[in-house]
Amino acid sequence: MESLAFGQTAVAQVNEMPSTSSTQSRGAMSRLSEQSPFLGSVPSGKATGKAIPLSIRDALERALKYNLGLIESDLGTRTSRAERLKALSHLLPNINASFSQTVEQIDLKAMGINFPGVPTTVGPFGVQDARGFLSQKVFDWNAIEKLRASTERLKASQYSYKNSRDIVVLAVGNAYLLVVSDAATVGSQHAQLETSQALYQRAVDRREAGLAAKINEMRAKVEMQTQQQRLIAAQNQLAKDKLSLARIIGLPTGQEFSLTDTVPYAPLEGVTLEKALEDAYTNRADYLSARAEVRAAELSRKAAAAERYPSISTNLNYGDIGPNFANSHGTFTFATTVNIPIFQGGRVKADTLRADTDLRRKQAELGDLRGRIDDEVRSAFLDLNSARDLVSVSKSNLDLANETLAQAKDRFAAGVTDNLEVVQAQESVASANQAYISSLYSFNIAKVELAKAAGIAERAVKNYLGGQ
Repeated sequence: MESLAFGQTAVAQVNEMPSTSSTQSRGAMSRLSEQSPFLGSVPSGKATGKAIPLSIRDALERALKYNLGLIESDLGTRTSRAERLKALSHLLPNINASFSQTVEQIDLKAMGINFPGVPTTVGPFGVQDARGFLSQKVFDWNAIEKLRASTERLKASQYSYKNSRDIVVLAVGNAYLLVVSDAATVGSQHAQLETSQALYQRAVDRREAGLAAKINEMRAKVEMQTQQQRLIAAQNQLAKDKLSLARIIGLPTGQEFSLTDTVPYAPLEGVTLEKALEDAYTNRADYLSARAEVRAAELSRKAAAAERYPSISTNLNYGDIGPNFANSHGTFTFATTVNIPIFQGGRVKADTLRADTDLRRKQAELGDLRGRIDDEVRSAFLDLNSARDLVSVSKSNLDLANETLAQAKDRFAAGVTDNLEVVQAQESVASANQAYISSLYSFNIAKVELAKAAGIAERAVKNYLGGQ
């Protein structure tokens, strides 16, 4: 009964072991839903059939080419560019040309022309006409303000694209660090399993020599099988997180790879809260995009108000017309039109009210974003400092756990105690190992999130994480 109870406890411990992949890492990417395009890509190329080396730089470069979220953001920028060109077209000359050849026969009687001696029909006769047309807005303040607004929206879209690049960097950094953490967990579990196997064999030898009770052998076997369970779970998690990384960066389906960067602990030097906040308000692409959206909304409101203003346009056509071009003559028409709005049925007021509402919303969103940036930068610093301290404490705890295990093994070998003390020490080492791996992941992802919060992710992450 004692061995059964111990076995049930060991299985429960498998389920209670801290999981880097299922807890902290998911929190780091909470801003991205499972269906986010930033977690997908357009796979490029064909699988080579053998594992390829993959560094952090390689992963980032691939993701910045093939990540689905970035591709969609680029398409959004193209749409904004098209809208600007459309607004510009209202201020540029429109030039057209036409050529026509007409054959007609006219019934004068049907048109009410019926005089004695006058034929009731005329024709058939032909008319050839080659003509060019030009129309130009000389002055239209509404169209001018709409063009300026569309230019600001294009800037906002371009900033949004840059922000998408930073989000891709965050997604790749998180996915890469997850795989690094999973690989460390697998390595740790391999070591734990080897230790458990050695201790199990020692328990068997001592039981066969009559130096220990069978309960020691049973405890050792349960511990060994517990470590096997953990290793299987860790290997499965590693394989799944490698699939996620491959999806984000657009590797060919089925392509095997191995990481070349282990991202060891490296303190972050020379970064202060004040400097990070200054960088954020200067470089954050989402903040710059929001400011451009506010400016666009201001110009749209001016454009709506300008619908009350007069506009001036010109039209010109020139061509050659006659029965045929050997017997023809040039003709032209030139007209200048001044359009003066008098009563628009409330349309201008409605457009102005709608534009003003949009402006107020954009201003409120900008104010909220400014506060959120301050919160994100300060939170990233808190996470960074906390994770740094956790790394230090968990490393010290791991060293103590290993020392405790060594002493417990010596005491069991000397027959001073049974192996319950050894099994408990093994569990302490396993927990301490996982805590250290988790804290190291937390520290590294905190650096990535700080770079994202400061708006310098793309250029800083490679330096923050090192790598080849």
